[in-house]
Amino acid sequence: MDFEEHVQSSEMVFNGGLVQVERQQVTLPDHSTATREIVHHQPAVAVLMVTAAQKMCLVQQWRSAAKGVTLEIPAGKVEPGETATAAAKRELNEETRLATDQLEPVASFYTSPGFTDEFMTLYVATGLHAVNQALPQDADEFLHLVELDLPTALAQVKSGKLADAKTVMAVWYWQSHPELGVTTNG
Repeated sequence: MDFEEHVQSSEMVFNGGLVQVERQQVTLPDHSTATREIVHHQPAVAVLMVTAAQKMCLVQQWRSAAKGVTLEIPAGKVEPGETATAAAKRELNEETRLATDQLEPVASFYTSPGFTDEFMTLYVATGLHAVNQALPQDADEFLHLVELDLPTALAQVKSGKLADAKTVMAVWYWQSHPELGVTTNG
């Protein structure tokens, strides 16, 4: 079956600092029509940081859309002209004041393809250490660092305390790779 929809018209109905919203009129595979509203967002990165002490680093912050405080892995958008890897390193510096000796991409995915084109790359960072030079933090972000071990993180996913999708995905990735952050001498 051909699932492709064909755009007949589109208009930008909102152009904000973070997102743009486009309304499309489309023709469906059965030749009927429908309206689609798409939130456009720059590509983004998120980083599962695992310390040598086997703890994941999270940022606690207020999220207006969630109407409360969340615990999330560090994340942010990829700036124009910046690579995803450079964005991940920058976000670690800005949000945690940590740098990494080992940064590996593990998955890329659409965050919610039903309404947004945001495409995110999840990285794993180990070999963490203080940055040499701290970058300025976003003026509108108030962050607090929290560290959790894997059993606690899994329990918080199960209880709903960790409810951010990229963070849940990172915890489950860590669960399937429990050796992350372990250093060997020799």
